[in-house]
Amino acid sequence: MEQTHDFTMWSMFADATILVQLVMLALVAASVWCWAIIVDKTLQYRRARRESDAFDAMFWSGEPLDQLFDDIGAAPQGSAETIFAAGMTEWRRSHKQDGDLIAGAQARIDRSMDVAIAKEAAKLQKGLPVLATTGSTAPFVGLFGTVFGIMNSFIQIAESQNTNLAVVAPGIAEALLATGLGLLAAIPAVIYYNKLSADADRIIAGFEAFADEFSTILSRQLDS
Repeated sequence: MEQTHDFTMWSMFADATILVQLVMLALVAASVWCWAIIVDKTLQYRRARRESDAFDAMFWSGEPLDQLFDDIGAAPQGSAETIFAAGMTEWRRSHKQDGDLIAGAQARIDRSMDVAIAKEAAKLQKGLPVLATTGSTAPFVGLFGTVFGIMNSFIQIAESQNTNLAVVAPGIAEALLATGLGLLAAIPAVIYYNKLSADADRIIAGFEAFADEFSTILSRQLDS
């Protein structure tokens, strides 16, 4: 009676060669890393939108800007408050002791907010390159493991001189598992990279729109 082969994932992993096992472990680690980034970014973007909405309500409530800045204090909470604080800090620094403004105040205020937006954008986009890299490389890494595994299977077939399907199938199944793991890591990475990149772009666009509106308000005060 022929011995049945165990085709569970763990058994196929255990029977694979060391190189194919390393490829599988790398793909599983990449998949876990990607899912950690996906969960973290989803929560981060949700929090950023909530904080921006709360700040917009305060900003357009009619409260004087100086009072709003004093309420926020030296430790702003959220990206929108940080951008606002950067502009207000430079606004106050641009005033002389006699109340006059130092020349070039508008340009400095705009640059201060641009720097703050760039820093907040970097925080929002941190980790996204990992998703892009995993999405583009994981299938090829899995394919490499599959090619090596199938090559090793054919070598074993040649040595045993037995082409029975029961002998050939286990080695090929083990090799194809690497491709499956590669796709398992790549597909969610590509989908969520596109989604999270679009979400980050929308949030950053909101920051830029607020900075333009705030700059316009300050510009009117400078002109007056």
